[in-house]
Amino acid sequence: MTTVLGCIADDFTGATDLAGLLARSGVRVSLRIGVPSEPPADPAAFEVIALKSRTAPVDEAVAETRRALTWLREAGAQRFFWKYCSTFDSTAEGNIGPVAEALMAELGTDQTIYCPAFPENGRSIFMGNLFVGRQPLAESPMKDHPLTPMRDSNLMRLLEPQVTRAVGLADRLTVSRGPQALRAELDALKAQGVAHVVVDAVANEDLTVIAEACRDMMLMTGGSAVAMPLPALYLADGTLSADAPKAETPQIDARTIVLSGSCSAMTNKQVADYTSRGVPAFQLDPLSLAENGPQKALDWLAKQDLEKAPLIYATANPESVRAAQEKLGVAGAGEIVEATLSACAVAARDNGARRVIVAGGETSGAVTKALGVTQLDIGIEIAPGVPWTYCNSGGHPIALTLKSGNFGSETFFTDAQERLAS
Repeated sequence: MTTVLGCIADDFTGATDLAGLLARSGVRVSLRIGVPSEPPADPAAFEVIALKSRTAPVDEAVAETRRALTWLREAGAQRFFWKYCSTFDSTAEGNIGPVAEALMAELGTDQTIYCPAFPENGRSIFMGNLFVGRQPLAESPMKDHPLTPMRDSNLMRLLEPQVTRAVGLADRLTVSRGPQALRAELDALKAQGVAHVVVDAVANEDLTVIAEACRDMMLMTGGSAVAMPLPALYLADGTLSADAPKAETPQIDARTIVLSGSCSAMTNKQVADYTSRGVPAFQLDPLSLAENGPQKALDWLAKQDLEKAPLIYATANPESVRAAQEKLGVAGAGEIVEATLSACAVAARDNGARRVIVAGGETSGAVTKALGVTQLDIGIEIAPGVPWTYCNSGGHPIALTLKSGNFGSETFFTDAQERLAS
């Protein structure tokens, strides 16, 4: 099977988000953890490479993305998608803009779009401004993100310092007139030298218009949702064969571990809901971990019945997070938590856990690396943008879900287990 669409994501939960939406087509989707060291063998129609580059130094992020692009081209991909968070997580230096420009240069294209909208999860763009639910991005809980606090809602202003070429807007009025009108607007902007175009979207219908107008672009960029209509479009025009291999669902042992490193507002609610059900739970304290290490958490885990799906979490309110960061540093606090949750994931697997639920992008990256996972096949969806995936770890079949901090309902941890059981 030749790869139809090659995708690169800047973190692990974002990659599973994208892969899950593409898998709604029923066609097999393969997710690679990091750039594969081996040449492509039996690639899927949709290949997604998950990087851990969202908060990496710009040069490192660009170099790793270029390596991913090379592998996808070897897999036969002719079109490409650069996926970042639907809240446009970034800094003034990058990495969204620099990576996009590097990909454009490698692919020889002089224009791409930016559309992080995901209406199903409350992310919409109007007149270039990103909203989280009814709140502008800069007034949402994302303003307190520990690594990438978002203090501006205007995507053009956020993007301009990150790129070297002109930034423009295709607004909702243009999108509402359909694919041809949007295509004409993009061509007009290109004639004016605009290389980076933010595109408004407030509903799923807008995403379909955008995908149809841009499906032949060498490179599209955005959140996962704007890629969601592409499989149907490719099936309709014959780009994707109707007999492309379908996804399969293996049977996985029910013993479970839940690990949460995200401190997002929604994950705080999810942890509160899960612990309110009387589930065994252990809260990590970064300051205690820095002083005493992870052994206390590991000892607690060793005593747990994994049939009860225990929870180990570092999820906390913004004030507690800031207090830990002031003493340990932003990166230091995060690394201590990630290392502990990774050690817990390996210990749980070795004790028989075969279903692993992880909340948080950075945590997901650390856990998948610790488990030695290099490839996942995408399975059933738990919530919009959050699927179960299937892989091997330590010689065992594992069901793994990687949830972005703000995704899912308050009952997500319970929903995930019920969805797989059904």
